[in-house]
Amino acid sequence: MPLDPAIADRLRRDAAGLVCAVVQDDRDDRVLMVGWMDDEALHRTLTTGRVTFWSRSRQEYWRKGDTSGHIQLVRGVELDCDGDALLVRVEQVGPACHTGTRSCFDAGGPLPAVVSGQAS
Repeated sequence: MPLDPAIADRLRRDAAGLVCAVVQDDRDDRVLMVGWMDDEALHRTLTTGRVTFWSRSRQEYWRKGDTSGHIQLVRGVELDCDGDALLVRVEQVGPACHTGTRSCFDAGGPLPAVVSGQAS
């Protein structure tokens, strides 16, 4: 079955037909990784309970954890106001990053940035 047309109509895809998917830990809100989904990957994610992505480099679908065992169990999916990004909340089993770290954003710490004070 294809993606629900009511959902498909809300998506704003890039030139390759993809939408960015931000994956967040449902327990502590930590951002774990970013992947890409087309309509079929989103449909599989919404209907199977496991997160499916489209690999831009391999040009194929992949499910997190099929080879590593570090699966992502879907806990919720939301579409942003512009329709061009998804927030996928998951129960992460094992590390999320292919490097073996909990998050893909654990590589080398934060970048040097001026941190603003409170807005006036």
